[in-house]
Amino acid sequence: MLAASIVTLLSLSSTCMGWEWGRSGKWDYKPKASCHSETSTINYTTISGFFQQDDPATVSSNFDYTESNYGLIDRSYPTDNKFDPHGKRTQWERFAYYVNTLNRDCDKNTQYKVLFMARHGEGYHNAAESYYGTPAWNCYWGPLDGNGTVVWRDAQLTNAGIAQCTKANTFWKHALSTEKIPAPQSYYSSPLIRSATTANLTFNGLKLPAESPFVPTVKELFREGISMRSCDERSSKTYIRTLLPAFRFEEGFTEDDELWKGYEGETSEAELKRTRTVLNDVFSNDDSTWISITSHSGQIAADLKVLGHIPFSLSTGQAIPALIKAVSLKAVPATTTIQSWTAEATCKAPPVTSISGQGCVCSGASSTTLAAAIATPTTSVI
Repeated sequence: MLAASIVTLLSLSSTCMGWEWGRSGKWDYKPKASCHSETSTINYTTISGFFQQDDPATVSSNFDYTESNYGLIDRSYPTDNKFDPHGKRTQWERFAYYVNTLNRDCDKNTQYKVLFMARHGEGYHNAAESYYGTPAWNCYWGPLDGNGTVVWRDAQLTNAGIAQCTKANTFWKHALSTEKIPAPQSYYSSPLIRSATTANLTFNGLKLPAESPFVPTVKELFREGISMRSCDERSSKTYIRTLLPAFRFEEGFTEDDELWKGYEGETSEAELKRTRTVLNDVFSNDDSTWISITSHSGQIAADLKVLGHIPFSLSTGQAIPALIKAVSLKAVPATTTIQSWTAEATCKAPPVTSISGQGCVCSGASSTTLAAAIATPTTSVI
């Protein structure tokens, strides 16, 4: 009994209360109330000052991560004197060492992760919206499967989109071999074909560490904001597995898309709640420090908002990294009521225009009336 007590005391009094070197740790998070009516929640903070994309002065519209070392800022770190006293290490090597010390030295309620969040390459739906214009796309063309020549339901990549992926693959080859960027330890993908294909074309064939191979996990909630447009309906699990047999699926991934409705869209509040759920899942159950997530512009915008990052829009094929501090907290659960779905008006013919907040302006009597939105009460800690 005495020996057991001594072992316990030594383990608790260690000078290092953090995580294994190179790992951020995990919490096995369960959103379950305790006997004191408290529940665990995760507080996210983006630690700025490390990437150009977290600098408000950076213009997102013309920024290209492949031409700027993924945006990593050329700067010193508090650990440089110990790790690189002679100045021979690359910027990424020094940054990686610094991040690993953050996880080593933090308490067990805190972890740090670096997320590589990439938007898919151009899909046929992107090309169609550019061709027809956003008003006509949102109200008429988008809900269709295609235009008789091109199909954009769960859109595939265009040739331009494939070229963007090839560019990303070339960047990673150089970054891994020359800049010594840490290879992702885990890979996640949206279930939509354009994103899964982008992840595959970006990372397949790279010289990756044996302990961190490219074996991505498809997660349902990393999908694009769910509109009534057909590009947001995912294909079946069987089809995805046939197209990308190396991909794994998270537990509980359904055969068919049970979220896309086709007659109403997800509200921004519901998307943020969904995003927090999937990020909580990753931070709680994956002890990787370096994580790749391939998804969509709207989904990444939601990720950034939940993570406390400044807004930063991404063109197709672009990406953004972020150093995230996550702290597991006890919090009193709050009951909030959000509107999960909202009706989206469409036109029976190409519209005259669309007005923000009001929907389509159809020509004549060509509008289609949709069901009213439903407000869904939910209990959550935001």
